[in-house]
Amino acid sequence: MPKDVDKPVQSILNWTAGLGLAGAVLGGLLGWAAVAVGHNSERAALAARGKQAILWSLFGAGGIGVTAALVTTFYNMTK
Repeated sequence: MPKDVDKPVQSILNWTAGLGLAGAVLGGLLGWAAVAVGHNSERAALAARGKQAILWSLFGAGGIGVTAALVTTFYNMTK
């Protein structure tokens, strides 16, 4: 990549990965809250949805991590 495009592309990739991981963490926290409320109020459906949210947050964070690593690897291979 040309030098004048290098820094903006890295900034966009960093912001995208950071916001995606922040969203995954927020989704995980909300999932744990749903599990807690569902368990304490005896709403099994809410607790089950919270458990699903936790799993999807983990999968999302893992996907973002793998994608960021692959993009960075291929990006550095072209230098």
